[in-house]
Amino acid sequence: LQNDHKALMKQVEEALHQLHAREKEKHAKDEAEALAEAMSQTQSLPQAFAKVNAVTPGSPANISGLQVDDEIVEFGSVNVNNFQNLQNIATVVQHSEGRPLSVTVLRSGKKVHVGLTPKRWAGKGLLGCNIIPLQR
Repeated sequence: LQNDHKALMKQVEEALHQLHAREKEKHAKDEAEALAEAMSQTQSLPQAFAKVNAVTPGSPANISGLQVDDEIVEFGSVNVNNFQNLQNIATVVQHSEGRPLSVTVLRSGKKVHVGLTPKRWAGKGLLGCNIIPLQR
């Protein structure tokens, strides 16, 4: 009886070793896939449609962290797919006065999210920055 128990325990131990070895391989493979996916995402940066070419100090745009040469990928509901001209952005700004807008920009090759609240301030306009369309 004791010999049967030893043999059975040995089988259980071997099966556990095999199970953990397979799990370790699977985990390593998953990590490699995740790394490859992360690398491919950094190469496929979203397309920008406009660029910030001036930011006035003390303005809502300046306070939110918008910077000169930021390329705009998303400005509220406006993105590369539905952008026709700067009037699209002006309309979003007017309708969002006093409410935060989600703005996504490309800054030195990285995607950056900025919370921008258009509002009246000492200068002209609701943002205090100048945006120009990108010619592609």
